[in-house]
Parts: sequence; C-alpha cells; structure tokens
Amino acid sequence: MYFSRKLKKFREINHCFFSRKGGFSKGIYYSLNCGQGSKDNKKNIYKNLKLVIKKIKVNKKKLALMYQTHSNKVVVINTKNKNKLKYKSDALITKIKGLALGVVTADCVPIILFDVNNHIIACIHAGWKGASSGIIENTIKKIKRLNSKNKIYAAVGPCIGHKSYEVDFPFYKKFILKSKKNKIYFVKNRNNKKLFNLRKYVNDKLIKLNVIVDNIHRDTFTDRRNFFSYRRSQKLGQNDYGRCISVIALTKFSQN
Repeated sequence: MYFSRKLKKFREINHCFFSRKGGFSKGIYYSLNCGQGSKDNKKNIYKNLKLVIKKIKVNKKKLALMYQTHSNKVVVINTKNKNKLKYKSDALITKIKGLALGVVTADCVPIILFDVNNHIIACIHAGWKGASSGIIENTIKKIKRLNSKNKIYAAVGPCIGHKSYEVDFPFYKKFILKSKKNKIYFVKNRNNKKLFNLRKYVNDKLIKLNVIVDNIHRDTFTDRRNFFSYRRSQKLGQNDYGRCISVIALTKFSQN
C-alpha cells in the first residue's frame, strides 16, 4: 500500500495506491488482482475488491469502477448515475461523500485528484493513448466546470519507469508530429530504439494546468514483487496479467 504525502494530510479523503500484495488470487494473478477484465477467478477478484473497500472505509457497493478503453472520456458521477455498476470512461469525478473512485493499471499511470477548495475527487487512467488524446486536460476542465476557485492536488501513482519503456520509431514519430517539444520525453537506448518517459509526460501536463503534483516513484515493470505489469507479462510469454487498483474517497469530514 502506497500513499501520497501531500494527500495524506487531508482528513476529508481516504486514498491508497494498492500493490499486488494481500489478496486472494493465485498463479500469475497473485495476489491482489483487481482487474475484472482479466481471466482470473471472478470470486477471487470479488474478494480482492471487498478487501479494498474495507481498507478505504466505504460501504459495500460504494466503489465506482471504469470500463477503461484508453480514451479521453470523463464521467461525472452525480445523484442520477451514482448506482451504475461500471462507467465506460478513463476518468471519474464526484462530489458524493462515501463514494470511492477506483482505477486499475498494469504499467499505465493511475492519477488520483482532490480539489481542496470544493471537495471534489477524481481518478484518471492515463496510458500513452489517453494522455496524448487529452484525458488529463478533459478531467481538469470538468472539475473546473463544477466549481471555480479550485486548488487541485494530484498524486501520480506507480507506473512503468522510463528506463523500462522501450518504444519503436513509429511510436516516437507520433509524438514528434504532435509537437517537436515532445522530444524531451525520449532518450536513445543501446538498441537504437527510444525510451519513453510516461511519468514526466503526465506530470508536465498536470503542472501546465496549475495542479499541485506528488509522485509515488515506483516502476511497475521492474518491481515484480509489488506490481503487475502488462509489458513484463508479455515478455514472459504469459497469456494474461493482473491489475493493481488505486482508490480515492470523500470521507464524512467533507463539507459537501
């Protein structure tokens, strides 16, 4: 379990970037696999999510999850849609007390946000596709539309590290065609390929939007004991992979 030092000081929220430890799953999903899209035993996933709900201190069925598609789609959860089982989006926002928002990842960047002034929480699934197509910008815009005079904190969780993220030339070219300034996120490696700094790419977007940023500097690819990794599973020839979960909830101390 990992926590943001900046978010930890606010008693209005509970949050956690969960590792893969402490759950019920077996084999390649060992042990806290929270990916409902994985081929893991559904009963074990359910037990893992139940454990997460207990740790984050919300009532049963109060964990909102997404059907994540690497898009730039953001959903605001309000009284009308709060009972949906799953939201087709890559970001969630709410002002509802006692509701937890969750994002599952296995190399992509989990981001959790708290607008201190307006007691709004959010979570973002930011892979390279979502980040480059505007998921971060769309989320911040929607938070600002709900209330003005924002003071937004973001915790950027464990994700694939820049030394582990080897990409080919077409990938690099996509980013350079968007903007030549994107060159700063790439370095050459020994194979004459590029290494991509996804964390810095995401951080710079948040900073540009006047968000106060904190980081949990962990590389999901190299830290096999603590995190699932899509890329590592592929390199090992495994037919599937687990997902870690990151969660934020508004507590009873929130004013809204």
